[in-house]
Amino acid sequence: MRWWDLQRVLPIERDLFAADAWSKGLFWSELAQRDTRRYLVAEAADPTELVGYAGLCVYPDLAYVQTMAVRRDQWGSGTGTALLTALLADAAAHGRDLVGLEVRADNVRAQRLYRRFGFTPVGFRRGYYQPSGADAVVMQRRAADPAGARAASGTAGGTSGG
Repeated sequence: MRWWDLQRVLPIERDLFAADAWSKGLFWSELAQRDTRRYLVAEAADPTELVGYAGLCVYPDLAYVQTMAVRRDQWGSGTGTALLTALLADAAAHGRDLVGLEVRADNVRAQRLYRRFGFTPVGFRRGYYQPSGADAVVMQRRAADPAGARAASGTAGGTSGG
């Protein structure tokens, strides 16, 4: 993802995350941290059409999925699988076998995807998402987890990073 992708990212962000959506400024801040962040976009066959995006932060001892979103009309297309596969490959390339994330407690669809990749719940954050106050489930996985390796098959659309 590059700064010029934000005009295509923000409508998806607002649609999916409503009150809790990241601002343009927050995305800019994330993209500016090029030494620790990697943001990807998934494009349809028409490269002007963005269908999803995801971001990863690489900390000294683990990697963290910062965000992931797939346009509603693309749910079930494999785009989320492709994005998560790319993020996990990037974490592995940086030598991070532990990957964490937070997901809304009411986002069962996303939790199913993460479980397919070997993520397991390790905590709960009450009122984590702001300003909505929605709760978050904290999940983690280790690269050696065979469930994660099985889930990494199948992709849809292209991903490009930054």
